[in-house]
This record gives sequence, structure tokens and C-alpha cells, in this order.
Amino acid sequence: MSKKHIEECVRASLETYLRDLRGTEPDGMYDMLVRVVEKPLLEVVMRHADDNQSRAAQWLGLNRNTLRKKLLEHKLI
Repeated sequence: MSKKHIEECVRASLETYLRDLRGTEPDGMYDMLVRVVEKPLLEVVMRHADDNQSRAAQWLGLNRNTLRKKLLEHKLI
């Protein structure tokens, strides 16, 4: 799957989300999107990194302590 395909999936999902609101104005979309994308991203990367936080942090371009904080926030450890 290419970056472009992921971008298209996100765009289509956002269009559907806004359409489903039926004219109600959205609130806090940025934080909502970050939350719903971040958890599965962390789950998948940790699984592929065999739960090695140092490796996963490197793949994600994060400091290991930042990754650990995010894993705790999402109750993944």
C-alpha cells in the first residue's frame, strides 16, 4: 500500500464523517483524527517490531521515552 493510497483512505473517511454529521459543525477534528490513527499505528508497528520499543521508536522517528508515553496513553503496555 502506498502513501498515496493511505492518504486517499483518510480523505474518503473524513468526507464520510463530515457527510454523516448532516450539517452539524464538527469540533476537535484534529485531536480526534490523531487519536484514532495513532493507536492502530502503534499497535501495528509494535507487532512488527516484535514489541521491541527501541526498534519501534526508530521506525517511527520518535524518542523511545516518547513512544513509551504514547503506549501508556493508549493502554498498550
